[in-house]
Amino acid sequence: MSSFDTDVPVLLLRLDPRPVHHGALGAVRSLGRAGIEVHAVAEPARGPLGRSRYLHRMHELPAGPVSHAGLLELLRNVSEGIGRPAVLIPLDDRGAIAAARLAGPLLGRYLLPAQPAGLPERLADKAELALLCRELDLPHPATALPADARQAADAAGELGLPLVAKWSRPWLLTPSAGLRSTTLVRTRDDARRLYELTERAGSALLLQRRLPGGPDTDWFFHGCFIRGGACPIGGSGRKERAWPPRTGPTAVGRRLPDPQVERAALRLAGHLGYRGILGLDFRRDAHGRYHLLAVSPRPGARFRLFTDPSSGLDVVRALHLDLTGRPVPIADDPLPFLAMTGSWLRGGLRRGAYRMRTAPPGSTPLPARPLPARPLGVSQRP
Repeated sequence: MSSFDTDVPVLLLRLDPRPVHHGALGAVRSLGRAGIEVHAVAEPARGPLGRSRYLHRMHELPAGPVSHAGLLELLRNVSEGIGRPAVLIPLDDRGAIAAARLAGPLLGRYLLPAQPAGLPERLADKAELALLCRELDLPHPATALPADARQAADAAGELGLPLVAKWSRPWLLTPSAGLRSTTLVRTRDDARRLYELTERAGSALLLQRRLPGGPDTDWFFHGCFIRGGACPIGGSGRKERAWPPRTGPTAVGRRLPDPQVERAALRLAGHLGYRGILGLDFRRDAHGRYHLLAVSPRPGARFRLFTDPSSGLDVVRALHLDLTGRPVPIADDPLPFLAMTGSWLRGGLRRGAYRMRTAPPGSTPLPARPLPARPLGVSQRP
């Protein structure tokens, strides 16, 4: 096992008011068993997370919504209590987005991966993800972003019923809104009525062609990208069961190598310069294409599936090693994954060099095009 800098504690941050999932408890246990002092900001304090023997201290969130300024003050106060810089690991999308926004003001108090500003928010936004998949030519279900209720009904007819409706920024949903992040739409009127709840949801409504589920259709990737873009621990897996059934997080998963899933994850992370822990969810269609459905810029419930049996390394331990300047050991059987990484990076450098040679003098990259109200075409290449 690698030698951890046990003088550097960890603060786990979870802002989601829903019950803590088992991935959070796994992070506490993994880091605590490595001899690292683990703190957590989460609610409720009396839940499973707060009762773990490996948690040094729970710092409870105040009741109600926490503002940007309020979270900054809370994290500063927690830092004062810890007494030395700590690795900050968000455990949900809301926490990952908040931590990235506060990276500057928290400099010197917390250690965070260096990456482009606003990247976790871009990845967690479903509308941005649809644009990103088109930019990278990654398969993604045909998606429409209606501008009014009539367009929502029309898009439902064009995409085909039943279809999937998603709120583009699900972390903005509050329990009082009474809305689910994902809904199955069965009629045009359902789509129209759902659009009329946009203001309550706090973000745009997306309508997406439904990909049928079934055995062997739901796949995922989980990994940690460190300095230089390497991914020393991670890989692909298949979701066997979910809770709630069919729509919830992975309850039972299996680690299974899949080149298409791993190649897509490397393309995405390499293109964006992503650093830190990353989870991706895919659904395989009847033609064998893996459509990217969601990206999570933080540890997920299944990260312990990718623990290296010889070193005990997992994504949260790898991140702590990397951010504290310790070497991150290469995981078991890395050669196929490293070969794939090298192939993708070499291809990316060649394409970048070609674009620089052929770009007109003084030109700048075009911004991403807005997502149209009409359905996007589905990419054909994995």
